[in-house]
Amino acid sequence: MKLSMTNLPTDDSTRHVLGISGGKDSAALAIYIKECYPEVHEKVEYFFTDTGAELKEVYEFLDKLEAYLGKEIVRLSSGKDFDHWLKLHNEYLPSPQQRWCTRVMKIKPFEAFVGDDPVISYIGIRADENREGYISRKETIKPIFPFIEDGLIRDDIFQMLEDTVGIPEYYQWRSRSGCYFCFFQRQDEWLGLKRNHPELFEKAKAFEKRKREKYDWADGKQEIEGHGYTWSSQGSIDELVERAETREKKNGIIVKTNNTNERWQDSLRNDDDDDPEDQSCLICSL
Repeated sequence: MKLSMTNLPTDDSTRHVLGISGGKDSAALAIYIKECYPEVHEKVEYFFTDTGAELKEVYEFLDKLEAYLGKEIVRLSSGKDFDHWLKLHNEYLPSPQQRWCTRVMKIKPFEAFVGDDPVISYIGIRADENREGYISRKETIKPIFPFIEDGLIRDDIFQMLEDTVGIPEYYQWRSRSGCYFCFFQRQDEWLGLKRNHPELFEKAKAFEKRKREKYDWADGKQEIEGHGYTWSSQGSIDELVERAETREKKNGIIVKTNNTNERWQDSLRNDDDDDPEDQSCLICSL
């Protein structure tokens, strides 16, 4: 039988969990459950899987959300920082084709957190979306989609946040939560990182510029670089930012300006910024 909000298991052995990414949808789902399903809210374990590379705005938003929920948002971790995992993956940066960061720094800590317990995982996919999100392969973890079931759409999510904890500040220049160096960032978002967090932009650049060597029997040690050692297959992030700045100067469509009286929250709400390329990385961005 398919799970729904009206036929949830009542036994005490089943755990209820909701992963908070730092993004708008999972936060709104936590708020929605607290307000509309208080008996479920009492059971839910809210958690955030921390890579240690999140934006400070994400941590600030989590603190606000935790206060509103009146419950702890448990912080999970892989136990090691990104640099450790990068070395284990032969200095090969994660990419849409090789999402090892999601696997080792998000999924494994989550599955360790729930163990082999029977679990209901609440997922913040909306009724106006055509996607599944991260579904665990563990048979003990069953997904449930309250927004889909109750018909909530994008505008409902924004209204819910506006009425409670507000919209995360990073949405002024970024379309998703996640690590500051996320390879899913668009060119204008890399530009936004450079302007809003120049120190993090420099750290992201440093990963690209690390000295990497391979051994060739004929020529000995050789330095290696190129695709796989930059965050994007389109070039270095310096090159991406240069293109974004060029387009911005040419026609002003890359970075939004404040030439109108419209609040950035309203501009965001009226702009369809959901990115279909995120489909396989939703555990980070929901």
